[in-house]
Amino acid sequence: MRADIVPGAVFPDYELTDHAGKRRKLSDLQGPDPMILVLSRGSYCPKDRRQAEGLVQLHREMEVGYCRLVTISTDNLLETNENRTAVDAHWPFLSDAGRTVQKDLDIVEYTDPAHNPMIPHTIVLEPGLIVFKIYNGYWFFGRPTVEELRQDLRAVLKKCRPDWDITSPELKAAWARGEKNRFYPYGKSLAKVFSEQD
Repeated sequence: MRADIVPGAVFPDYELTDHAGKRRKLSDLQGPDPMILVLSRGSYCPKDRRQAEGLVQLHREMEVGYCRLVTISTDNLLETNENRTAVDAHWPFLSDAGRTVQKDLDIVEYTDPAHNPMIPHTIVLEPGLIVFKIYNGYWFFGRPTVEELRQDLRAVLKKCRPDWDITSPELKAAWARGEKNRFYPYGKSLAKVFSEQD
């Protein structure tokens, strides 16, 4: 991984084609929410498939917890769709068949010249694409468990949601004064909240 991609750094805002053939920027997919970014070898790798299967249940929790999940692989668009469908995933899968991310982040898996994948990583991002934690998944057990990701998301949400503890006297007083913009999602328009769920 590139030396400057460390906790606290801003992750590159890559723009790639999603499973539906639409160009998407990571910042647009993230919106104002925490995000888990999975950098995957692709559909040929049984370890990546098993990780994605585990993330299916977590994603259902993330949806109600206002968090995002995105997978990027070196698969072409057809393989990207097949991989997403095979694990019954409902989050965006991005195709990086040109290996832009692999090269830019210096994560070429040089031990597999036949597939030329990127070294798998799972990256937990705070809002604004700020790196919170990086997991190197070259070996399967280097990848985070679902429980570890839950704990990471809890820590990120505590940092980025000023209304995390609505029992505080300050927040109760703000609500009583009608300062609803200090509470999520009242600080955003409802149209924006619902458009981000797509």
